[in-house]
Amino acid sequence: MRARRSRPLVVVAGLAVAGVIMLAWTQTWFTVHLQAGAAVTNRVAADGAAVVPQYTALAIASLALFLAMTIAGRVVRVVLACVEVLLGLGVVVSGITALADPVAAAKGAVGEVAGVSDLGAVRKVVDTVDVSAWPVVGIAGGVLAVLLGVVVLVVQRSWPGPSRKYGAATAGAAAQARAAALVERDAVVDWDDLSAGVDPTDLAEAGDPASGSGSQSAGTGRIDDRRRSNDGVGTERGAP
Repeated sequence: MRARRSRPLVVVAGLAVAGVIMLAWTQTWFTVHLQAGAAVTNRVAADGAAVVPQYTALAIASLALFLAMTIAGRVVRVVLACVEVLLGLGVVVSGITALADPVAAAKGAVGEVAGVSDLGAVRKVVDTVDVSAWPVVGIAGGVLAVLLGVVVLVVQRSWPGPSRKYGAATAGAAAQARAAALVERDAVVDWDDLSAGVDPTDLAEAGDPASGSGSQSAGTGRIDDRRRSNDGVGTERGAP
């Protein structure tokens, strides 16, 4: 029972983790101090958007993934869980790579101020780099995303699938629509059937059971009309 109730908790946890990753992406990761005279300013703040621009795509993908888990079936949940593990690994690898070489990660932000684009030139103008706690927060969010993906793989078997009632209602509506399409006939179709030697009243009576009474009455009406016509013709022929 607890495993069945775990889906809302897992989904909420996944949304929270995606929010943490997105929050880390918006904060300042590195504060780069430049050498005197290297640029118009001696300090450059490099936020997550400049250091790890892929974080926003990974966080949005994780957010959409957990929302999809609320309506997904068992096979789709397994696929989504595996994708979540890969997304978490992407966050972790990106964060560790940036943390291992802050100068290279902040190259774009420094280059805009110092007027250089080559990594070697950027290293020459950088004096020191202050590292904030947000890289660790982002990496932790990636680790949690990986763990959540593993948790989904383990507990998703006990989660209920999509509503069968809705699927049955949809199938019933489709069957009724097909039956209605078969019952609807017109003079052109009846004439083609007559030309082919087929009695259209028999086709109407062989329709869907749900609409059989209406089709049968329509066929009976046509037969009665034909009988009246034949009787009238016979009367006129027999009249003096």
